[in-house]
Amino acid sequence: MIELVILAVVIVAAVAVGVFLSRRQGQVRPAALDPETEQRARLLDAAGVSGAVPAVLHFSADWCGPCDAVRRVVAGVTAELSASPNAPRDIEIDIDADPALARELNVLSLPTTFVFDADGKERFRISGVPKAGDLRTALEPLTV
Repeated sequence: MIELVILAVVIVAAVAVGVFLSRRQGQVRPAALDPETEQRARLLDAAGVSGAVPAVLHFSADWCGPCDAVRRVVAGVTAELSASPNAPRDIEIDIDADPALARELNVLSLPTTFVFDADGKERFRISGVPKAGDLRTALEPLTV
């Protein structure tokens, strides 16, 4: 009987930890602005985040299942905003092909999505699959 009580407590604790760790998945959060380095600026420029227009930069890999959902969400939102005066650019980076940029931006898991403003400054960071409405809300002020 005591074993069942211990097992139940362990299961409840594991579920609580899992819920706590995954509660931020897919949420758009303001970026913690790291100081801009020359290396970072060079890598972002090479990726296409030139600073001329807002950009949605998302890291993916062939083996990443949720990355397909990110592609659809980002493509849909950028297509909706394509008629804006400052239409956002959709940039996808394969983390296996370009690990230097992923390291520079501290990408620890896939999928990870960044929103950059027209000045090339990181504004938002999204871990997991973003919600289309949240991504649209983050991008709309940057496209006017």
